[in-house]
Amino acid sequence: MPPAARPVRYDLRPGQPDLSAFPRTAWLAAARRAVNAAPTDAFGYSDPRGRHELRQALAGYLARARGARTDPERIVVCTGFTQALSLVCEVLAGRGATTVAVEEYGHHSHRRLVTGRGLRTRAVPVDPHGALVDAFDDAAAALLTPAHQFPLGMALAPERRTRAVRWAVETGGLLIEDDYDGEFRYDRQAVGALQALAPGSVVYAGTASKTLAPGLRLGWLVLPAHLIDDTVEAKTEADRHTGVLDQLTLAELIESGEYDRHVRRCRLMYRQRRDRLVAMLAERVPQARVTGLAAGMHAVVELPDGADEDAVVARASSRGLAVEGLGAFASIPREGRAPALVIGYGTPPAHAFTSALARLAATLVGA
Repeated sequence: MPPAARPVRYDLRPGQPDLSAFPRTAWLAAARRAVNAAPTDAFGYSDPRGRHELRQALAGYLARARGARTDPERIVVCTGFTQALSLVCEVLAGRGATTVAVEEYGHHSHRRLVTGRGLRTRAVPVDPHGALVDAFDDAAAALLTPAHQFPLGMALAPERRTRAVRWAVETGGLLIEDDYDGEFRYDRQAVGALQALAPGSVVYAGTASKTLAPGLRLGWLVLPAHLIDDTVEAKTEADRHTGVLDQLTLAELIESGEYDRHVRRCRLMYRQRRDRLVAMLAERVPQARVTGLAAGMHAVVELPDGADEDAVVARASSRGLAVEGLGAFASIPREGRAPALVIGYGTPPAHAFTSALARLAATLVGA
């Protein structure tokens, strides 16, 4: 019988930043400046694409930070990635699409969202070089995490990036780029946005959920010109427009340089946390192996030979530690896959991180 679960005291599940790092002082100062400078009509019903101030700021930021090729007229501000993907799928379904290729490892919620819009999903195998582009076949679109595959952690190899773009251009297919943590690369310059290779064939989706906080509900789409009108119509029908005050504040945060400074601080913090995770495992559980890029806010930890993934997750839960097994992110069970955990090192606040690692080590010793 598996050990009984205890209330979660330490959370090492992936997908969320350290909320205690939210830049409250800078955000409040930016909000004050933004509200004071805003025209009166900013507080009424707004452009469904989002406030021009934010779209202008994002166009500049995405160009310098991610290498995206865009302008404010091709950006639609959304309430996070979930709505962004929903809008794109709605447009695809409305144009007669039937199938979206999705990486075989990823968020189940994204697959459910795609099918909830009346589309089928096609699982695309992933190997150490990223998604197997040839498996897109006749899909209308492919949803990818090319800078840092979630959750396996590799980047889409340059040759496959080229082939993915070629597939989209030659077939009229669409690449949907989920750039969920593209700012956080630690061992080298971050891989640039796939969108830069083919702005007419790639939808770029970004979000403030990892850099700031998911509670803000701010995300954005950079769209090919032929998708703008339909996406704006879908956004209008969904909720008219995203909240204006947070848009104006984020625009001011970006233009003032505070957003870039915050991202740099977080990049250093998460790099140090990843280094501590790797060092702890090397010392305490040398049979375990960290895989994937030095990037983002999570790492895949392959368990020692013979370990049972579900049993390790249950044992962690009995110690008040929340972790997730790699199998929880698979679209279908995969025979022969090494047991592994997906460890998120972003969630614990700084004062709890050492204790969270100690619980993890205690759980893995003897696994």
